[in-house]
Amino acid sequence: MIAVLQRVSQASVTVDGDVIGRIGAGLLVLLCAEPQDTERQADRMLAKILKLRIFNDEAGKMNRSVQDVQGGLLVVSQFTLAADTSGGNRPGFTKAAPPALGLHLYQYFLDQARAVHPVVQNGKFGAEMQVALVNDGPITIPLRIE
Repeated sequence: MIAVLQRVSQASVTVDGDVIGRIGAGLLVLLCAEPQDTERQADRMLAKILKLRIFNDEAGKMNRSVQDVQGGLLVVSQFTLAADTSGGNRPGFTKAAPPALGLHLYQYFLDQARAVHPVVQNGKFGAEMQVALVNDGPITIPLRIE
């Protein structure tokens, strides 16, 4: 499973002109399942995201997690994180999970996140989305859970 985390002061996702998810300070999570991924990888990814200390403490050091600062999570499915660009100029996406598995793991991740974190918003799996964000820092962290 692959994720790209962006620490944000605000973020939103729009589908067909309607804002369907919005957070203030927190993390924008771009999430991609791969064919071999299971719920176990989703659980491990969520645990890592919730505990990753990338928010500033009083001294300005990155010592706090999104849970510590009670920040929001905006989780957006992003199959293009599995892009294969090794063979030319047009990326291939065969390294992304098939749609049924991707949807299952995305929904599972959201359900688990909502069970343990108070502010979880989401995009719409498979939709054309416009994502707006103000990257705070900027802090952008790639994660991969095998």
